[in-house]
Order: sequence, then C-alpha cells, then structure tokens
Amino acid sequence: MLRELAVQNLALIEDVRVELHPGFCAWTGETGAGKSLLLGALGLLLGERGNADLIRTGADELRVTGRFDLSRPEQRAVAAEILQSPIEDDDLILTRRLSRSGRSSALVNDIPVAVATLKRIGEMLVDVHGQRESYSLLQPAYQLELLDAFGRLGEQRKRYDVAAEIVRGLRRKFKELSDARATRQRELSLVRFEREDIDNAKLQANELPALSKERDTLVHAQSLAQFTGTVAARLSDDDGAVSDVLGRLIKEANRWANLDPKLQEVSQRLEALRPEVDDLADTCRDLSERFEADPDRLEEVEARIGFLKKLQARYGKTPDELIEYRSTLDAKERLLQKEEDDLAGIDGELKAAWADLKKAATTLSTARAKVAKKLAAEAQKHLVDLHMPNAKLDAVIEVLTLPTDPMAGEVPASGIDQLELMLMANPGEPSRPLRKVASGGEMSRTMLALKTVLSAHDPVRTLVVFDEIDANVGGRLGDVLGQKLSALGTSHQVLCVTHLPQVASYAAHQWTIRKTTTAKKTATTITALTTDESRVEELAMMLRGESRSETTRKEAAEMLKTAEQQRG
Repeated sequence: MLRELAVQNLALIEDVRVELHPGFCAWTGETGAGKSLLLGALGLLLGERGNADLIRTGADELRVTGRFDLSRPEQRAVAAEILQSPIEDDDLILTRRLSRSGRSSALVNDIPVAVATLKRIGEMLVDVHGQRESYSLLQPAYQLELLDAFGRLGEQRKRYDVAAEIVRGLRRKFKELSDARATRQRELSLVRFEREDIDNAKLQANELPALSKERDTLVHAQSLAQFTGTVAARLSDDDGAVSDVLGRLIKEANRWANLDPKLQEVSQRLEALRPEVDDLADTCRDLSERFEADPDRLEEVEARIGFLKKLQARYGKTPDELIEYRSTLDAKERLLQKEEDDLAGIDGELKAAWADLKKAATTLSTARAKVAKKLAAEAQKHLVDLHMPNAKLDAVIEVLTLPTDPMAGEVPASGIDQLELMLMANPGEPSRPLRKVASGGEMSRTMLALKTVLSAHDPVRTLVVFDEIDANVGGRLGDVLGQKLSALGTSHQVLCVTHLPQVASYAAHQWTIRKTTTAKKTATTITALTTDESRVEELAMMLRGESRSETTRKEAAEMLKTAEQQRG
C-alpha cells in the first residue's frame, strides 16, 4: 500500500505531503483545486512520461516521492525480481525528478534506476482506473493471470509454466548446438586429420635436437676421422710417438729417482701418464674407424629434419609440443562427438517436451473456459447494482493452435488462450471488446464490477486508484459506488477522487484538496479530515457548496452515519 506521497513544484502544487491509510481513501474538493494534479504526480512516480511544462513557475525541478509498504511476501518477491536485488525491509521508496532541461531521473531506495524500471515497479504496485487511463485489466496477460487466480487454477498454470520453461530451455540448447553444427563438424574433421597426421609422423621425444647433432657429425665425418686418426698416430702409432717418448723419459727418471725424493715423484707421475696416453690413443683409433662418411644416412637424416620443420611450421609447435598436443585430441574428439550426439538426443527430448506442453496447455484451456463464464456472470451481477441492468458482459476465449514443429513460433507466455472481455452496454448495440468501449462511465463501472469480483485474487497490486469514477452519475448510483469501493477497501487500499458526497461518505479516510490564492501566488493544499465534524462539513460543502445550511449539515451527518453503519 501507499503510506506517504510527497510532491514539490508540480504546477499549482508547491510542497504537499500526505500520509495515507489502508482501506477506502477519498480525495474530495472543488473542480480545479488540483486533485488530478496529485494523481498526475502519482502517475509520474509510476513511470509515466512528463515534461518541463509541469514544473511550477519559478522552480527549476519538480520532485515526487512515494513510500510504499511491501509487507506482503508476494510483493517483496516480485519487486526483488524486477530490481534484481533483495528487498531488505518493508519500505520501498520511489522518487521521480524532472528538471527544466527536460532531464528525468528515478530512484528506488536511493538507488538510481531507469524510468522503465520505475514503470515496472509501478505496474506491480498500483492498478489505476481513470477516464483516460489504459486499464491494467485490459492487458491480456493480466486478464489471464487474474482469471487463473479467480478460478484457483494455480496448479494447472504451474504445470504449463514448467512445461513451457522446459521447452524454452531445450529450444535454446537445440539452437545453440544447431547453429554451431557446421563449425563443430569442421572441428571434428580437423581433430581427426591432426591426430592421423601426428600419429603418422611417429614423433619421439627430443628427436629434432638428436637428429641435428647426428647430421652435423655425418657432414664432418671425414674430418673427424682424419683428426682422431692423427691423434692416435701421434700418441702411439707413429715413430717418435708420445708413447715412445714417454717410455724413454720414464726409464731415465727411474735412474735418477733415488737421488732426490722430488725426482721419484716425477718418475711416478710419468708412469701415471702412460696408461692415460695409451687409452686416449685407443679411443681415438676407435673413433677414427667409426667416423665414416655415409651419404645415404645423411640424406635420410636431412629429409627427416626437413619433415619435422615443416610439421613445426604447420602447427606452430615444436615436435615435443606436438607430442603433448596429440594427447589432448582424443578428449576433444569425444567432447565434439558428444555435442553431435546431444543434438540428436535433444531433438527427441524436444518433441516429447512439446507434447507435454500441448497437454498442459489443453488442460489449462479447458479449465479456463469454465471459469471465464463464471467470472463474467459474477461481474454482471455487480453491473446490475451499478445501474447497468441491460448490459451483458461476456468473456470470450480464443484458443490458439500450436504448430507441430516444436521449434516453430514463440512459446506462448500464458498458454494457448487469448481472453477478450466483451461488453454489450445497451440492448440492440453490438458487443464490443471492453478496450473499445467509448463511454468512460460504462468503462469505469465495468472495471469496478470486475475489480470487485477479482479483489480477493490479486495479492500483489494492493493499491487501486479510481479517478472520477462517479462522473456523469447521480446520487442514487453514488451510494452503490460507495458501497462497492468500501467493500473493495477490505482487501485493497483504494484511492478515489470523487465529486459525489454519497461516494465520499463510504470512505474510511477522507482528505480535502483546496486551491488558495494570494496576491502573489496560487497553491494547492491537501488536508486530512480526521473528525466527524470536519467530514460532515466537507460533505455539506459537496452537497450545497457555499450555500450550505444547518439542514444540509444534518443531511451530511445522516449520510455519513448511514455509510458507517453499512461499512460496519
């Protein structure tokens, strides 16, 4: 419900603040005092468009603030979903600003939001009915929502919603896999080609460095053989080789070794060199025989190195990296193949889910057909009370035919039914869709009849606003309107702008709106009527204006007493 509304610098309104209460609340006052301005302020707060012409003369900015009570869990859940964040307490404070430059801003609990978000919040909180408003009850989705609530079709609707969400999810996955199918098949072909290509290469760890080293050895084989052979000859094989010289030196050193300990050490060290020289000569001799030019092997090594370098250029990876890359290809192929298999499987799942959705939609549609007739019949009873005894209200449901292909068209958000409320206001006139009824009075009374029937079934939109619902009706009908609005006030907060004292007398709370004029400015004020005396005076003013008398006051007091007894 709306706890508080504050308005600054809106046309004639300089600074107005009003605290509201549960139940039926009436705003009364003379024509032109600003009642519609206050409702316009509420409209701005709920996301309606505004322009700089609305700003009070001399001010740079208009501001509207509303404090709503979200004590009902249903409201908190819907608001949290719209705002995409949890609601911490029961208060929801909406703020709308409009500057001379035309710039508009919106806040929810001091957090900036788009005006479109403010509008969604407003549609959730408030149901506005006025001479020029677009009634929420004319919105097909809302009509079906309330029809389901009225007929207690929650389980049937839930089954349809669950089936629809399953179909939407499978559609999304099917589309993703289908859209990616060509790419996936190319990737599969590439994975299989690369795996075969790398397997055929028969790569070995550290192969390229080893081949490069072998190639260098083969290229220089003759020079290496010559060098090692020369070393072997100089050390051991040639006349005057190091081995012979070393033998002579060892003999001479042994002859002199007894003369000095140092010479003995020299002899020992010469003896130690001899096996090393002989071993080195043997090694070089063996190497000389092993280093042999092999043109065929060199050609084979060169070809292998060339092949590996081409492979490296093709993949952008070294042979050792390719060995590691090869180990990932089997898993990648399994994943891609699974997606291909999933696509085939989803096709079957989707067809089964589509069949379930059709079944749930048909069940819901059958139940709705029965409930719609009951809704129209109950609303029509209220139309008789509202002095439309010859009117005929009908709820016509058109059933859509779902396509055979589960991927064709959109999944209906609310089922396969399109609900159209048809009204024949007077005998001899054709039935017209309610949204095309020309008479504002007939529209308002029909809305009140429907809202009265549906009042117990809308736990989210707790504030209902009626703007001049009593236009062009007399006092006798005013009593009926007041009774209906009072009854609606037991389940909803009802805010009604009215000129009829008969309607206002049934309000649980009443405010009077006045326009005051001084030499320098004109301003609108709103005052709560908190005593029976003040309400009687206002009702008398509504009955006879400035010419009211004591008799008028007695009539007003009797009117208020009767209304209070009816409410009781």
